[in-house]
Amino acid sequence: MPQRELPQPWIETPLLESAALSKAAGCRIFLKYENLQPSGSFKSRGIGNLILSSIRARPTSPLHFYSSSGGNAGLACVTAARSLSYPATVVVPLSTSAFMVTKIRAAGATAVVQVGASWAEADAHLREHVLAQDPHGVYVPPFDHPAIWAGASSMVREMKAQLGGEEPDAVVCSVGGGGLFCGIMEGLRSEGWGGVQVLACETEGAASLRGSLEAGELVSLDAITSIASSLGAKRVARRAFEYAREEGVRSVVLSDAQAARGCWRLADDERVMVEVACGVSVAVCYEEGLLRELVQGLGREGRVVVVVCGGSNVSLEMLMGLRERFGGVEGLVDGGEDVPSGVTAPKG
Repeated sequence: MPQRELPQPWIETPLLESAALSKAAGCRIFLKYENLQPSGSFKSRGIGNLILSSIRARPTSPLHFYSSSGGNAGLACVTAARSLSYPATVVVPLSTSAFMVTKIRAAGATAVVQVGASWAEADAHLREHVLAQDPHGVYVPPFDHPAIWAGASSMVREMKAQLGGEEPDAVVCSVGGGGLFCGIMEGLRSEGWGGVQVLACETEGAASLRGSLEAGELVSLDAITSIASSLGAKRVARRAFEYAREEGVRSVVLSDAQAARGCWRLADDERVMVEVACGVSVAVCYEEGLLRELVQGLGREGRVVVVVCGGSNVSLEMLMGLRERFGGVEGLVDGGEDVPSGVTAPKG
């Protein structure tokens, strides 16, 4: 009996030039809108691909997918599994917000189990107790898996078609555990875009990639102190560390305040809401002279793609809170005073 055709649990997203961010950055900025994925973030690609691969490998098995992420990975797991008519359960720590628990349940989770004081405890409970009782259970990691990187790499193929095959000067992305970053690096290689520079962005207090680069080996952070909770992997994937040491890759670490300003300024300039974990990548466009400092040979006509990775842990109330706490704009690039968010910035 022929195997049924399975729908792809992610979509092609738009790549649009932003007049406002281009003016702020002093070069041409193109935004890759991964926030429009079914789950609200880029994770629909990688986790969707892992789930799709698992089903294709065991097409007749009554698989049940399990995630221990109370954030975007868990939401992507449920969204992708349900779109393919498979069940998904998410085990999250007790610290997970009611906002995200409700989102995961609303997406169609079979169950959302809250246990443990940390992600590590929730993950251990999932592996040792829940998965152990389900012979058809499939563990879905948040970022460290080749199928996840392969899924994320699909956005580079789209970028190439959307840019008419012309290489951008650079691609900017956020790094938590490194799944998105690994996917972009794989995609650039497979599309023959080895000359494209990559900026791997983190926030202070969640900079596990920078910590490993400075140590010269893969290390773990003692704790995550950044408000960008979706970047809160104490240790990046080994493959991400290896990619980050290659020529043409720059590690960028900004403050929580800069990342937060990236969020509310993007909302004012493009009417898009994203998490702080995404705002750090957007923020490099708003910091005076930063892109030209980081991207070799970048001029006013240079083209930079910023991956708007999205994230579902954001609301209007959260953005207003970020704006109140981290308002104020300094050091606008020439013409930056004409950017909408430069006018709407809190005074004082």
